[in-house]
Amino acid sequence: MADVSTLVIIGASGDLTQRLLLPALADLLRQQPARQLHLVGVGRTEISDAQWRRRVRTAFREAGADDAFSAVASTPFITADATTAAGLRAVIGAVPEGRLVLYFAVPPAAAAAACAALSPADLPEGTILALEKPFGEDEASARELNAVLLKLLPEEQVFRVDHFLGRSTVLDVLGARFANRLLEPIWSAEHIERVEIRFDETLGLEGRAGFYDHAGALVDMIQSHLLQVMAVVAMEPPAALTATDVRDATAAVLRATHVWDDNAVRFSHRARYTAGTAGEERMPSYVDEPGVDPARETETLAQVRVEVRNARWAGVPFTLRSGKALAAMRAEVDVVLRPVRHLPVGFTGDASGAVIRFGLGPDKLTMEISVNGGEEPFALHRATLEADLGLGTHAAYTEVLAAILDGDAMLAVRGDAAEECWRIVQPVRDAWRRGDVPMEDYPAGSDGPDGWAAC
Repeated sequence: MADVSTLVIIGASGDLTQRLLLPALADLLRQQPARQLHLVGVGRTEISDAQWRRRVRTAFREAGADDAFSAVASTPFITADATTAAGLRAVIGAVPEGRLVLYFAVPPAAAAAACAALSPADLPEGTILALEKPFGEDEASARELNAVLLKLLPEEQVFRVDHFLGRSTVLDVLGARFANRLLEPIWSAEHIERVEIRFDETLGLEGRAGFYDHAGALVDMIQSHLLQVMAVVAMEPPAALTATDVRDATAAVLRATHVWDDNAVRFSHRARYTAGTAGEERMPSYVDEPGVDPARETETLAQVRVEVRNARWAGVPFTLRSGKALAAMRAEVDVVLRPVRHLPVGFTGDASGAVIRFGLGPDKLTMEISVNGGEEPFALHRATLEADLGLGTHAAYTEVLAAILDGDAMLAVRGDAAEECWRIVQPVRDAWRRGDVPMEDYPAGSDGPDGWAAC
């Protein structure tokens, strides 16, 4: 890593900065006290350097890392409209020395406008750009954005942030799969019956109508996070754990991915929650939430079945599901093995395929297998083997932020992968817009509509 980096947070007074970026930075500096950096806040609303510094110190204190504040060499605040060429050039010209990292903690459209206003000559050598999802609004706009970014910087200096690809989550899957003879030989359609990737939340809208009512569960979660997790689960073994090899392998998976049977009507579902209680919180119907336009028919629960059409995975359904206001928090990848080809006569009970489950925070590896014994020695029942993989060295945003500051692009979404994710979900979006897939309802606090398991 460079001795001193300059982290410029554009949109420093926003929710993302206060809720995630500053706590993540505090955690990183607590974990790595030798790391030094300049921190620069940028925003349209004028605040003084002293006010900004107090905000940063408060965030560090609330994160339990008050001592780490000393690692921040300086914390000025620059009032500017960074979506304009003049504003962004003024910011770049005013920052201290050190490798420059521009983190756009602003809506994607604003970040795209800012990048379009720049020229390569505006950026010091080694500059890193970090942008939050979504990357474009569809495949065409993602391609246009990528063209703008690549005129400014090489791909390895552009970080499209996906905190689901925090290093511990990625390495948990890769380590279990590639470092164990128990798992490595069976990771294919010959032995695996299906894969289910799920992110169920008990939380509701929580005041995010401005973003969520335009995105919905499909774009907010499946198009970005869950397809990226699927690519890690399904990728071919990389030669090395480098940005080039890992991202080549995951991009190849996405290029081979299509909606199951090319039938988005049959193999996708959408629904939104009605009034109920989830996570001990009473919630109104989604359509009655402040800021929601019912005419948009935004889904709060989405499920899509896809296929990775290559020699390893053809014929294996990958089901991706995510939703809000559900009965329980479930963030996991279930790899379901095929049952044994032949069970000796005499065994009774459950001989269904074993399940290998990766928990995505807290990170756990669980294996559900059929065993016998007890009072009826040939009666099979399910037993669970569990390994606690911890939270990794840092929480997800902390890990991603560390990679950005170090210039390690393995955790970033590559431009072609972002385009492929839009391509994969476009048939589903088209079918939903035509009204070919009905909008179903589920009470807040339930498991969702009945019958979705068949998807």
